[in-house]
Amino acid sequence: MGPHPAVAAIRLAVRRVLHDVITEFHRHAGPDRPAGAARRPAHAAGSPYAEAAAAGGSLTALPERPGTPLVLVACSGGADSMALASALAFEARKLDVRAGGITVDHNLQPGSGLRAAEVVTRLTAMDLDPVEAVAVHVGREGGPEAAARDARYAALDAAAERHGAAAVLLGHTRDDQAETVLLGLARGSGIRSLSGMAAASGPAGRYRRPFLQLDRQTARKACLVQSIPVWDDPHNIDPAYTRSRLRHEGLPALEKALGKGVVEALARTAQLSRDDADALDTWAAEAELTVRDETGRLECEGLHALPPAVRRRVLRRALIEAGAPAGSLFARHLEEVDRLITGWRGQRAINLPGRVEALRQGGRLVIRQS
Repeated sequence: MGPHPAVAAIRLAVRRVLHDVITEFHRHAGPDRPAGAARRPAHAAGSPYAEAAAAGGSLTALPERPGTPLVLVACSGGADSMALASALAFEARKLDVRAGGITVDHNLQPGSGLRAAEVVTRLTAMDLDPVEAVAVHVGREGGPEAAARDARYAALDAAAERHGAAAVLLGHTRDDQAETVLLGLARGSGIRSLSGMAAASGPAGRYRRPFLQLDRQTARKACLVQSIPVWDDPHNIDPAYTRSRLRHEGLPALEKALGKGVVEALARTAQLSRDDADALDTWAAEAELTVRDETGRLECEGLHALPPAVRRRVLRRALIEAGAPAGSLFARHLEEVDRLITGWRGQRAINLPGRVEALRQGGRLVIRQS
């Protein structure tokens, strides 16, 4: 008899991602050893791990085995990430891959350090290695949710670099994707925001999200049938947080008004939007080459002839290249710069984030730091 359908679903999702990671790793790492070579037990006699342990070294700081990618799971202790960790541990035993885990302690709740230690214990019991807890300081910039997210990803980036990880798995589900699309819609941020979370993102596709096609209940059920303890973060039901209100009030209200299937439809919208946004980005990159003069400055006449969606992407790329922070550039900024092209009436220079200014001079759009 095979595993429970929920367990089979999460394992299959992780297996597909691991095959991609292994293929990409060997493509870029070179022929250190064949991709199908047998794994050597981590603590076998004569292995670097055994030698380091015998010398009194820490197993989390051991040299990695040549030709074997390390995949980390980011685990909060919640149902989604614990299900992901269990699937990674299971699949890694059958593949040419090492598996470890990272839990981030945001220090936002009493006892958070103890909970992080419990997560480390549970991940270690799954035979993941290396496993560590990383404590971070959460600032206030951008609001509590954005600040916590920034601190978390900074810690995960540092951990991935420290351990030489080929990928970091995140437990975002289809429900999380639907919430992200609705939040983007509320901000009016355009099609890229509606595209939600990518299956692979970050530096060189470091972050992988195997569960984007699975719902939250599947992950929770997988933990239940495997008797995996989970922790329910009280922040997830705190109405002070926008995503929590959307999860417990907004989406249920939409499903009541529109019927079941809203989450699936929003997730499908995310994928369609991402495909469109990627195509427009490619078009803009090609169009940019045709609207620059011999000195590299943008020609207003050429920009005016481009479709608005393409033109604004060219402008955004140019502003970021000049030093404007991508996260601080909003639709209103692009609209003001766009009017220098489409509604020119002798306007003054436009001040933008990052001390960048845009002005029109002699039929050219000049973008520079002030």
